[in-house]
Amino acid sequence: MPKISNKGKLMPESPIRKLVPYAEIAKKKGNKVYHLNIGQPDIKTPEVAMNSIKNLDIKVLEYSHSAGFESYRKKLSQFYINHGLPINTEDIIITTGGSEALLFAMGSCLDHGDEIIIPEPFYANYNGFSTASGVNVVPVISSIDTGFDLPPIAEFEKLITPKTKAILICNPGNPTGYLYTQEEILQLAALVKKHDLFLIADEVYREFIYDETDKHYSVMNIPGIEENAIMIDSVSKRYSMCGARIGCIVSKNKEVMATAMKFAQARLSPPTFAQIASEAALDTPASYFVEVIEEYKERRDILISELNKIEGVKVATPKGAFYCIAQLPVDNADAFAQWLLESYDNNKETVMVAPAAGFYSTKGVGLNEVRIAYVLKKEDLVRSVQILKDAILVYNSK
Repeated sequence: MPKISNKGKLMPESPIRKLVPYAEIAKKKGNKVYHLNIGQPDIKTPEVAMNSIKNLDIKVLEYSHSAGFESYRKKLSQFYINHGLPINTEDIIITTGGSEALLFAMGSCLDHGDEIIIPEPFYANYNGFSTASGVNVVPVISSIDTGFDLPPIAEFEKLITPKTKAILICNPGNPTGYLYTQEEILQLAALVKKHDLFLIADEVYREFIYDETDKHYSVMNIPGIEENAIMIDSVSKRYSMCGARIGCIVSKNKEVMATAMKFAQARLSPPTFAQIASEAALDTPASYFVEVIEEYKERRDILISELNKIEGVKVATPKGAFYCIAQLPVDNADAFAQWLLESYDNNKETVMVAPAAGFYSTKGVGLNEVRIAYVLKKEDLVRSVQILKDAILVYNSK
């Protein structure tokens, strides 16, 4: 029998999706499952985006340019400029989601066996993208006790070797919701400049910031690192368009963009209908975002308040995105999450969470942590935490 690749064997399972079969079994048993495991917003996609594709009169569904429609890239450039980011049309390549943008970035900047430093916990698929690219993740641990702020720069310097080619951050962070300060971004900028590294910033949650005193600082705004900085973006969260699978890779480094273009050409082009909708989404009125951010802030505050009422739970208040990491009074969050779906219900209801160990690269870390996405309406979040509280008591009494 032919053997599958070693790379395939090493590809990690998604901690977000691997429990889906158990959720399906729970639903077949008649249980309602509250999905706290995945960042799928329940916010309506802007009407301007949906209307743009409802009555299209297209005779032939053609390829677009490999970099994406020029009209979209021009409009997206103006969107960034309007938000204070000096990004030109030629600095942008449209991708099939932020995921492909990350793969293009790794493929363009790192060779097989090279190293990328990532503060952990981090978006679980960074492990998968790195494995697929033949890149080694070198983690630097941040702590729930400090709200998952940036680890000391000295900790990064200790990890830099001749194989180190890049540092990757998510800002605001998935899964922690941490928002890096201007000082932290400047520290990273100085570090990559000193060691001639790339700084790749996944900024897909840029708009999701909840406190007036906080501000997002983009790597594209830092003078002096134009050749080092690569920004990853996406329409998925900003416009609640996860299914569109449209993102982009952005950089002032012309060699990086020329190399990324070769990857873009190899996959031909991003999807046409989704680009049309994404271009139209740029006309979304500002009031949409005011309402969305207000709603998520209320959800965050309710979730954190309710979680803090559970004895033994520790949670860091997220400043952005729509996730938090919660430390639970259980030995193994993976087993607990499966048990919630397989063996437990509270009046025919249960919850699905994402075990946080999968958001770490360091083995044995995060075993009693879960990621919770506050993408449900407020009353469902309250009910979910009530179920979680009762479930912890039942689980620990077994």
